[in-house]
Amino acid sequence: MTHELRVIPGCPNSIAALELFRRALSAEGKAADIRVVELSNEEQAEALNFHGSPSFIAGGRDLIPSTTAPSLTCRVYRTRAGLAGLPSQEDLQAALRLASRTS
Repeated sequence: MTHELRVIPGCPNSIAALELFRRALSAEGKAADIRVVELSNEEQAEALNFHGSPSFIAGGRDLIPSTTAPSLTCRVYRTRAGLAGLPSQEDLQAALRLASRTS
């Protein structure tokens, strides 16, 4: 399964998101080969159904689906501690497990 981290230029969470994705994949026993895709315009956001930066993608599908409209913006995740710029590692790992079962 392919893994992508989709971000926008200047995203303050890009580096932390890449490290989080690597840790989550490793914890799930998966290869941590992640392609980083930087989106720079609204047309790309629409074409890729991009819901903000950072977005964690497995097999072409957003691991943590969003109901917001595609947009070239920062993304906010709901966590147990409240809203944050990244999901928790536990939530990301759970999403990876679900993606593995449904692919």
